[in-house]
This record gives sequence, structure tokens and C-alpha cells, in this order.
Amino acid sequence: MALRSGMPRAHVCPDGAVGNNRTVTVLVPAHNEEELIGQTLMSLRHQTQPADRVIVIADNCTDRTVEVALHQDVEVFETVANSEKKGGALNQVLSRLLCDLGHDDLVLVTDADSRIDDSFIEIAARTLESRPEVGAVGGVFFGDDEGGLVGALQRSEYVRYAREIARKQGRAVVLTGTASMFRAQVFAQVAKERGRLLPGRRGDVYDTEALTEDNEITLAIKTLGWLTVSPRECRVTTEVMTTWRDLWVQRLRWQRGALENLRRYGVTRVTAPYLAKQLAMYLGMVAVALFLVATVLAVSRWGLGLPQGIWLGVTLIFVVERIWTVRLAGWRAVALAAPLALEFAYDIFQQMVYLQAAIDVIFDRTAVWNRVDPIPEL
Repeated sequence: MALRSGMPRAHVCPDGAVGNNRTVTVLVPAHNEEELIGQTLMSLRHQTQPADRVIVIADNCTDRTVEVALHQDVEVFETVANSEKKGGALNQVLSRLLCDLGHDDLVLVTDADSRIDDSFIEIAARTLESRPEVGAVGGVFFGDDEGGLVGALQRSEYVRYAREIARKQGRAVVLTGTASMFRAQVFAQVAKERGRLLPGRRGDVYDTEALTEDNEITLAIKTLGWLTVSPRECRVTTEVMTTWRDLWVQRLRWQRGALENLRRYGVTRVTAPYLAKQLAMYLGMVAVALFLVATVLAVSRWGLGLPQGIWLGVTLIFVVERIWTVRLAGWRAVALAAPLALEFAYDIFQQMVYLQAAIDVIFDRTAVWNRVDPIPEL
């Protein structure tokens, strides 16, 4: 079935909607994704627990995205006069869809440039069924094999992030936009609380004023008392940025979006850990700056030489830590991590992004939404 007409503006469905059997509906928002959406839809066809319904949300597409999706035998919904980016596109579909779903039904939102592992839907649905306190299940993302050096650095970063999630026993800090599954009743509750307990327009599931909608929906769900998790088996592979410019724009939007979301929510029991993490990160940037200044002063006075004594031990610890945390990514990641210099430069690059984001927020500069992004972080 192809949906070629618009759905009405978001509204709150009547309370008490019920469903006889749990269903899984997949939403795939897409903007000019003709080259990659076929792989995304193929990964959905290979699921050990097939979805009951797959809807591609073609948002202002000017390429062959709609044609490619229709050839995959899925439903296609073309947005109508949407100027609110990904969140607005999802809201147009969810405004009607939620009224047709029961509280036990599930909704998987996955990007059109991402591929989920074959057991993703099965494991995510099983998690939600066995853990009634969990409102949503996020994927654990990994980068694809493109992008040269900049791509390799991102892949190592994502491997370390996956390891961090595993060490936290699967607790999701952010529900990745690459692929996350939600309870329909949680989406309905979010829409009902917008404009009251939650920021945003009443009736909308996604806050269209947020630069990072997946970051914001995580805060919204947690504010309503639900837990969010990311089982290690829910793997998803997504695009990496292939140029430093694209990476800068992407990460600037992520970080600024995170800061703005926290500012809108204020200090609460939910946001306190996120605020503490942001504070620690910015203090860490100050520490790195002081370290670089001290290093320059030391070199100018005593010259450049190999680390000795206790500093040799500290350096070896850093090398071992960087290698150990990416060992599962293969020898290329290990070779990239061993010299320290490349990954240290990558960290400095990201810290410059974080500094720019803070400056933009402080001076309330106009934000730009970037289309080419897979995963937001806090």
C-alpha cells in the first residue's frame, strides 16, 4: 500500500485505545536517500521477527527515494508542506498512526542510511515485553567502512561508545536516531504532555524546535518516568562522515542540540547527570589546554625528548587503554590508536566543536540543521 496523500496535523488521540495483538510498525524517515534506502529496507526484510508494517516517510525528496521504496513493497508516505525537518516528518505520520495502535504495540524508528542486524526487532521487542519499566530500546551503533582516516576515527569512537554502554549494563544515555524502538503508549504519553510537563507543541511526539530530536525524545521519555536501554545485541550500522567539514557541522549540531535541550528542561532529577557530564567535559577541556601550555613551556626550556620515569609509565598506560578499548574493531583500529597522536588530534578537533557550540548557545546564534547525520550524543 502506498500512502501518497498527507496526514492531518498532530493531535492527541482519545485515551483508552486498545489493540488485540502486539504489532511492530517501522518508520523510515528519508530525505533524498535513493542510494542507501534499499539496503535499509533489505535489512528489515531479513529480520528474524518481521515487522507488521513498514512505512517510508519521504520528506521533500527530489530524487528517486519514493520509487526505490515502492519497489521494495513497502508503504510510502510523502510529507505535506513540512518545514520542520525529521521531527516534523515523523509527527505527520505519528499523528494518525498512534490513533490506530494499541498501548502494547511497538514503533521502530530507523534512519534511511542505517542497517539493523537481523535479530534487532526480535531482541528489542523481547526486551520491552520482559521489562515493563522500559519505555524504549535504542540500538548500539557502529560505523560503515567508508571515509578514510576521518571515517576510521569515527568507527573507533563508536566502538568505545558501545563498550561504555555495555559496561553500564545496557543503560541508554541517548536513544540513537539510527534505530530505536518505542512503546506506542509512550509516544502517546509524550504527545499528551507536550506543552505541559514537556517542552514542545501539544500533540507532537517530537519537539520540532530541538536540533537533536533523538536526544530530546530521550529526555522526554525519562522525564515521564520510563527507562531507556540499549542491549548489546541490537546492533545497527550507519554512515560515517567522510570529510572533516561534514563532521564539524554534524558534531556542532549534536553538541549545540544537547546544550539547548538541557537548557529547555532545566535542572531536574533526569537532567542532573547530563549536566554533570557536560560540566566535567568542559572542565576536561580546560585541563587539556593547561597540559598543552605546560608541554610547550617545558619543550621551550628543556627541549623535546622521550618521556622518562613516571611519565613513561603514564604514557604506556594511555597507549594500552586506547588499544584495549578498540581491539574488537580489528588491527586497523589498533594501529590507529597505538601512536596516540592521531586520536589525540581527533579529540582536540571535537573539543573545538564543543567550544564553538557553547559560544553559539551563549550568544544565541542562529542554528543550522544538518541532514547528513547518523547519531547524536550527550
